[in-house]
Amino acid sequence: MQQVLDLASGTVFVGGAGQDYGSAQSLLLKYANRHGLIAGATGTGKTVTLQTLAESLSLAGVPVFLADVKGDLSGLALSGTPQAKLHDAFVKRADQIGLTLDYQSFPVTFWDVWGEKGHPVRTTPAEMGPLLLSRLLELTDVQEGVMNIAFRVADEQGLALLDLKDLQAMLVWVGQNAEDLSLQYGNVSTASVGAIQRALLVLENQGGNNLFGEPALELADLMRQDQSGRGVINVLAADRLMHSPRLYATFLLWLLSELFEQLPEVGDPDRPKMAFFFDEAHLLFDDAPKALIDKVEQVARLIRSKGVSVWFISQNPTDIPEDILGQLGNRMQHALRAYTAKDQKALRMAAQNYRPNPDFDTAEAIQNVGTGEAVTSLLENKGIPGVVQRTLIRPPFSQLGPLTAQERSGVIGASIMGAKYDTPLDRESAQELLAKRAEEAAKASAEAERQQATDDGLFDMDREDYRNARRYDPDAGNRTRQSRSSGGRSSRSDSIAVTFGKSLARQLGTKSGQALVRGVLGSLFRGR
Repeated sequence: MQQVLDLASGTVFVGGAGQDYGSAQSLLLKYANRHGLIAGATGTGKTVTLQTLAESLSLAGVPVFLADVKGDLSGLALSGTPQAKLHDAFVKRADQIGLTLDYQSFPVTFWDVWGEKGHPVRTTPAEMGPLLLSRLLELTDVQEGVMNIAFRVADEQGLALLDLKDLQAMLVWVGQNAEDLSLQYGNVSTASVGAIQRALLVLENQGGNNLFGEPALELADLMRQDQSGRGVINVLAADRLMHSPRLYATFLLWLLSELFEQLPEVGDPDRPKMAFFFDEAHLLFDDAPKALIDKVEQVARLIRSKGVSVWFISQNPTDIPEDILGQLGNRMQHALRAYTAKDQKALRMAAQNYRPNPDFDTAEAIQNVGTGEAVTSLLENKGIPGVVQRTLIRPPFSQLGPLTAQERSGVIGASIMGAKYDTPLDRESAQELLAKRAEEAAKASAEAERQQATDDGLFDMDREDYRNARRYDPDAGNRTRQSRSSGGRSSRSDSIAVTFGKSLARQLGTKSGQALVRGVLGSLFRGR
């Protein structure tokens, strides 16, 4: 009977091919880092093939990261049982391909951008970088240029971009200082800054703010083994994430890029350092600019020397750009349906990607393989593509289908990753530092104005004109208006009468004054 893992030959068993499916088809671990493709129409068994590959690589000590689009892959955390609905079918298939059916669970860590179905998985804008962020926000070339300026200035001035608030604050600062920045970095349009801010607001409303923050995910926590030496399978809950396809694609691409940048060169190891599965891979490339596709191709081409095995899962091989498809050495093609002329053309193109087998027509086989069966071509010695085979994929050892909410919560609660990632951090970063700068600048400006006014003597209260100046009386106007409205004489008229009376009294006290008064009175009477 076959064993899934054969350390002596460095292989993992994939399934049975040939006459009565009795010929073993195995994946050479030393060529697993030449990447792979799992393709096929909906309902043809792609998810089960992905599950069995994840199990086999885990048994070989290879950590795995995969996205669980439908929730089905959470069953990896529990063992399959004889009470399962498909147990009899699995037993029959195992006997047919000569495999010992060994039900078992696997070490699984659940992750979730929203932190609901797994430990929160976060990164920072600084780690993601302006290129991927611009792709995520669908920015124009001009807006991407402004984003690059914001990142450059933040780096030069020691302003850490750790979450969306930091990036938004940095863009505000760039807009306020656009004139000065334009002299050094080129034109900075405030309209472009506004467009980026609106895109960030949309991203925030879609839950993107959950992705950015600390503690950021450390790659070492994805590349772990359990106590028995099996690779940990990291399952990203992607059912909700799929509603934001750009966020999903950008996050997975960021993770792949981080692996490429951080891992050392290892050449061709005897087994991968990590295996990475892109489910719904077409989301990576739909409407993607050429610069981003070139980035994916570069990573796929070079990351194999870092010991990383990358697998793309999609309905049709044509979903993958030709340059990237050429990097995928191990292929498992489930059934394709050819109802239209376009489908028939895609079927012929898919068949041309395989090394022909004289025993059958490849295009016909791809169209006719049953559920759980695939047309496979796995790399042989010296990396030569194997002759295409009709292969019956081995049954999974873990539970087929999703966990219950209670079972998932139990796995999450037992994970050591909770203590590190479940509680968010909010360190001092760009937002706080820029706010502090603005506050200090406002205080300095106010102090400079006060000092200048003092130097100019505008507020020297010891000056005589300030001491003798009439003080402001806020009620004086009201009293004046009240006096006028009462019909009495105004305060101004009263003051004139009093002043005249006092002057007259002083004049009567003198001879000249008395003579003046007699003269005035005499004139008045004579005139009368």
